[in-house]
Amino acid sequence: MLRLLGNLRLAASTASTHLSDDPVLLAIQISRRLPSGLVRRLAGMVEALTRHRGSHLPVARALSAHLLGRTATVASILRSAPDAGIGAGSAGRLADVALAAGMLHEADALLARAGSSTATAGQRARRRWYDGDMTGAVGVLREAGRDRHAERLAGEVRVYEGWTPSLPDVPGYEPLETTVLHLLTNSLPHTGSGYAQRTHSLLKAQLDAGWTVHAATRIGYPVQVGKIFADDVDVLEGVSYHRLLPVPMARGFERRLQQQAEELLELARELRPGVLHATTPFVNGIVVEEVARALGIPWAYEARGQLADTWASTRPAYVKTSERYRLFTDREAQVMRNASLVVTLGEAMKQGIVRKGVPEEKILLSLNAVGDEYLEEPVAPGDARRGLGLPEDGVFVGTVSSLVDYEGLPTLLRAVALLAPTHPELRCLIVGDGAAAPALKSLTLELGIASRVTFTGRVPRHQARSYHQALDVFVVPRRDLDVTSAVTPLKPVEAMACSRPVVASDLPALREIVQDGVTGLLVEPEKPTDLADAIRRLVDHASVRTEYGSNGRAQALATRVWSRNAAELSGAYRRAGGTS
Repeated sequence: MLRLLGNLRLAASTASTHLSDDPVLLAIQISRRLPSGLVRRLAGMVEALTRHRGSHLPVARALSAHLLGRTATVASILRSAPDAGIGAGSAGRLADVALAAGMLHEADALLARAGSSTATAGQRARRRWYDGDMTGAVGVLREAGRDRHAERLAGEVRVYEGWTPSLPDVPGYEPLETTVLHLLTNSLPHTGSGYAQRTHSLLKAQLDAGWTVHAATRIGYPVQVGKIFADDVDVLEGVSYHRLLPVPMARGFERRLQQQAEELLELARELRPGVLHATTPFVNGIVVEEVARALGIPWAYEARGQLADTWASTRPAYVKTSERYRLFTDREAQVMRNASLVVTLGEAMKQGIVRKGVPEEKILLSLNAVGDEYLEEPVAPGDARRGLGLPEDGVFVGTVSSLVDYEGLPTLLRAVALLAPTHPELRCLIVGDGAAAPALKSLTLELGIASRVTFTGRVPRHQARSYHQALDVFVVPRRDLDVTSAVTPLKPVEAMACSRPVVASDLPALREIVQDGVTGLLVEPEKPTDLADAIRRLVDHASVRTEYGSNGRAQALATRVWSRNAAELSGAYRRAGGTS
């Protein structure tokens, strides 16, 4: 009961801050925590209620259209609003919707309509923050007298500029040599992303290799993402996930990181790890670095994503010259240079890390891999679909993925639409959820292929392998961006282990996984016609699908298994000074 009361207090504090500083974002974030079907029903009701009110409720209309993925409708509402006689307050809130939708010209027009009053300072600051002008955003708020909001953002700026937590030394600390404590941003069972899956697979493999394995997640998680009934510890397959949920939680970005460092140090003194292991982003690294220094033990930093490039991938190219991008990349590089060991996912990422000044001998490649369940012989696609309640007949192409912009899933849907007239047996299966889901569903209606496309939403982790096997062809249509060129995804490796051929964008990170003409086909990114031609080749030739699938499974099981990664990581810990 005390834990629940504490969680409610944390959740209320978080909601109160966002309600005051950014109510539109709060509404969007809440919608992403609810079942997608419920969100679509509620947004549809709001749209129907406001449709006949003309311009009187433009914010509700625009927000509901955004949640339904109706991009053209959102754009129409936003573009007509400045000429419709709306007030400054409505113009400011519509600008927030425009920013959430990535419609910058519309946001700027609405902000011009709203004016530069104190009431619109939050929207004007968010516009600068969106572009990576962090200091400028703080300045807008301070000038308007919004000191609390300004200080909240200023704390984040100070962290990006170089602030670090500070802890006292722990004399007489005696580590347990084969105990490891990881610090994560999120984890199973509350987050089902590819990163969370990778982490659990690696931690489970460490456990199987004889380690005592613990992980802690960022301060406030998972309560701050809506998991009110979260416990202090979740134990999954022997791995203990500890939640850092202090009540009250400190206000301000750097104060929370200081509190997180103190909480992690207390946990470490109890568990006595011989090595600490942090994952991206750098804020985890600076906390772990200080705890490791206080304890006198080595620490690893796992660079498993390029989060500055992920942030930039949804914004105009000019943000790569912004304050935020520069500081973000500088701090990531600093953390990697300071770590005892740097772990990363692929060769493209490794070379990028070397260019940041990290000695090559300090870097360990820990490839995305598969667990023991993938050693079992896969079943035929029709059999897998029958077990999942999907149609057995037809040829299914698709993906298992987070539904986000850089995955390039509109290209897949457009390719399916091109093939639909000549391939009546073709079906598309998209497994997963994410911010892009509403727009993708709307696109199927626009293309006239809604009856051919199945969106499952988020599925239970234990069913992921079955959904891989339900596909005849696995597709990775990623966009051509810095982040997708460097970061290797997990799901195509799992698909290969399931004997499924992979069609992927021809990008450096994906060339590390897929051998063109051997385990699958590589195509030029963001070209629906090229993707359609590759899919057609595999749909029309079952023998080629079988050949590529068999080759892929052999390659995955020979080179990409978590037990091998865990053994290599143990050796790397030892060389870094962790265990004997």
